[in-house]
Amino acid sequence: QVQLVETGGGSVQAGGSLRLSCASSELTFSFNQYAMYWFRQAPGKEREFVAAVSWSGGGRYYADSVKGRFTISRDNVKYTVSLQMDSLNPEDTAVYFCAADRHTAQTTSPADMEYWGKGTQVTVSS
Repeated sequence: QVQLVETGGGSVQAGGSLRLSCASSELTFSFNQYAMYWFRQAPGKEREFVAAVSWSGGGRYYADSVKGRFTISRDNVKYTVSLQMDSLNPEDTAVYFCAADRHTAQTTSPADMEYWGKGTQVTVSS
């Protein structure tokens, strides 16, 4: 069974930074063949796309709301994907999910994802 495990969530004041990581086990998941994603879901809202990185790491895509503040990266040796979040604001408060899609790094639909982690909470206070 594929496992994606997110770490690095927490509480921070507005203007601060957090770094999220998502780890997988190559034994159960061909990490290098998948585009990797971050989504988030705030209370009472739909799950929304945040960022994606292609299998090679050469393509990176961001939601307009995080562009210039968040950076996605991946390590195909360690089977991890990270999300560096800077200049955080209260609107970034949400549960952040790692996800994987074999076909593309250019979708924004949660329905297209094949695998999900359980999420990690990020809380930004003003």
